Amino acid sequence: MPGRRTDLKSWQSLWQRCGMTGDSLAWHQKLLAAYSEPQRAYHTLQHLEECLRCFDEVKKAGVMAKPDLIEMALWFHDAVYDPQGSENEELSARMAVEAGGSDEVARLILLTKSHQPGEGADDAWIIDIDLVIFAQPPERVLEYERQIRVEYAWVPQELYTEKRVEILRGFLEREHLYLTAWFRERHEARARENLRALIAAVKPLTV
Repeated sequence: MPGRRTDLKSWQSLWQRCGMTGDSLAWHQKLLAAYSEPQRAYHTLQHLEECLRCFDEVKKAGVMAKPDLIEMALWFHDAVYDPQGSENEELSARMAVEAGGSDEVARLILLTKSHQPGEGADDAWIIDIDLVIFAQPPERVLEYERQIRVEYAWVPQELYTEKRVEILRGFLEREHLYLTAWFRERHEARARENLRALIAAVKPLTV
């Protein structure tokens, strides 16, 4: 598909800027295959595309310290995804290192597990980008919620509803959903409105 943000040209440009060695084509193919695995419904190329396009918008603002590292971390942040697994981010970070990524790239990937920043200058950016889904148009947000339910189809509905509402309320109850002023100014209000709608909608959603 023309203009896809996950195309080979974009990937190879990043690969060169980061000084990576090895076979960039092979790693691109490996990542595309990973994001296309059958157990995924939300954590797919669609999510990666959305993250990278949001990253591009932030990058234009010139507010990130080391944007190339964030971009590389985004490419790998869901490279390993098992809905029943508990080490997806750790395994994704390990894969990034195997590809030649730096320890900093691995550390940024791990932040997408807790969505809590460390001391890094760019920590808040990768977290906010990963959560930009909440600020999408309502129809996309509902699609996202259905996709999450598909990934957790093995969880009984009553338990799923309880835990999912708990997670969504956790985001809504934060003083600030987004960590950066840039995101808050552009996305906070819509994201909170969407979260309230999601909480109300979760119970009727079925696979």
